[in-house]
Amino acid sequence: MAGNVFIVTGGAGFIGSNLVAELYRRQPDCHVVVVDDFRSGSFANLVEACERKGVGPFRGEIIPDSVSDLNWQPAVAGLEPRAVFHLAAITDTTVHDQQKMIRDNAESFADIAGACIESDVPLVYASSAATYGTPPQAARRQPFPLEAAGAPDNVYGFSKWLMEVEHRRLAQTNARESGKTPWIVGLRYFNVFGPCEARKGRMASMVFQLARQVLNGQKARLFRDGTQARDQVYVDDVVDCTLAGAGMGEKARPEPGVYNLGSGVTTSFLEIAGAIGGALSISVEVELFDMPESIRAFYQDFTCADMSRTRTGLGWSPRHEPKEAMRAYVADLAERPRIWKQGAGA
Repeated sequence: MAGNVFIVTGGAGFIGSNLVAELYRRQPDCHVVVVDDFRSGSFANLVEACERKGVGPFRGEIIPDSVSDLNWQPAVAGLEPRAVFHLAAITDTTVHDQQKMIRDNAESFADIAGACIESDVPLVYASSAATYGTPPQAARRQPFPLEAAGAPDNVYGFSKWLMEVEHRRLAQTNARESGKTPWIVGLRYFNVFGPCEARKGRMASMVFQLARQVLNGQKARLFRDGTQARDQVYVDDVVDCTLAGAGMGEKARPEPGVYNLGSGVTTSFLEIAGAIGGALSISVEVELFDMPESIRAFYQDFTCADMSRTRTGLGWSPRHEPKEAMRAYVADLAERPRIWKQGAGA
């Protein structure tokens, strides 16, 4: 089994389950080990993702523990995985418990990374566009270059920034001591949407939340004035780039480092509502309301990924135009009310 094993932390979550299904599609005989404590993930995501990809039922191994509960050195050495994908995290950006957020998201990263370095196993981990906070580029509505990160607006973004800090420290130490840069790739996920997100509840994408409102016969409710614009990226692109970080793309040996992972374009919330209307062949009525002050404090009005370094370092570019992907996604949701009606999430 050695060499055809993959470890996916957070593999029962939104992006993780899609990643697992795509691994089966590309490597039908692979063995996938999912590490997930199921606080926000669900077995149903794995079932749905595997069905969507037509790869048969999930046939891997589940370790129902937190990543911080595992002894990573013997786990990685014993499984000899081809790659480790570390996606597990608290993703609720409204969580204010700083100790919990930093402990759960950042504390165990050094153990995972150290184990991968020692066993010479590629590690790809999920960082976030939240590491940028509100950089000067946001006011100018310009793409965010990698160097603009480091002043997050919330503790979630700060926890992801701490992972990147540890990544740089380990890379520098290893390069100094062994002359070799470890194969670690961090990806700053921007706003991801697509299948298997229904169980995320309030943290589901704006695309899903607005689609559910419209499918329920309601108005699309947006913060005033609806021109807020985010880099919306389809989940299949996110999975494709995540695999590229492990050498399963155009580059067999991508350059280690931290990269943006977005579509490289922005879509306003009003444009999302328009895309939903286009998918359903209706005119969507919009209701604008004032943003609560509790949200205003950490809200990003504008995000856009500068994808230039991602293209050169990983050899990867997005394949889905966001609004086209939204229309296809919403049209599929309309055909499957069982999915969107559970959107409050269990």
